[in-house]
Amino acid sequence: MRVRDATPADLPAMTEIYGHHVLHSTGTFEETPPDAAEMAARIARVQDAGYPWLVAEDEDGAVLGFGYCAPFRPRAAYRHTAEDSVYVRDDIRGQGVGKALVAEVLARAEAMGIRQMVAVIGDAENVGSIGLHISLGFRQVGVLKAVGMKFGRWVDVVQMQRALGEGDKTLPGQAESL
Repeated sequence: MRVRDATPADLPAMTEIYGHHVLHSTGTFEETPPDAAEMAARIARVQDAGYPWLVAEDEDGAVLGFGYCAPFRPRAAYRHTAEDSVYVRDDIRGQGVGKALVAEVLARAEAMGIRQMVAVIGDAENVGSIGLHISLGFRQVGVLKAVGMKFGRWVDVVQMQRALGEGDKTLPGQAESL
């Protein structure tokens, strides 16, 4: 498996992977799968802002999943915090693809100066995503109860967080601890 930057050639596979999650999981609260044009616009916004949007591919070049991070919130005070997202092809979940993607997203985010990574995980029962994030050093910082409605039931959101680099030990641009 190889993790690399997403390209326009990956768009059909990413659209299909995400569409499956929209229609069959509570990992995303979207209810209608976006088309390829909308996915392309989302990828462009993330990459144009300098954030990573990555794919994992097998030895034959087939896309296995994708992951990215984007600004956590638009206000300037959040500029050192990002939110990660990862989606893996349903038939290969649990085989390390998501972990490889998130690990590379974290490395790239840290290299660009991000100090905090937030994961907003749809569904408290999403043990795969929660476990993946725990395995990469995230800790649960909250649960928003019943904030989503999907498939005829209330769905919680699990909030997780991980410091990157110096985290909150220094201010950006400072070398010594506070």
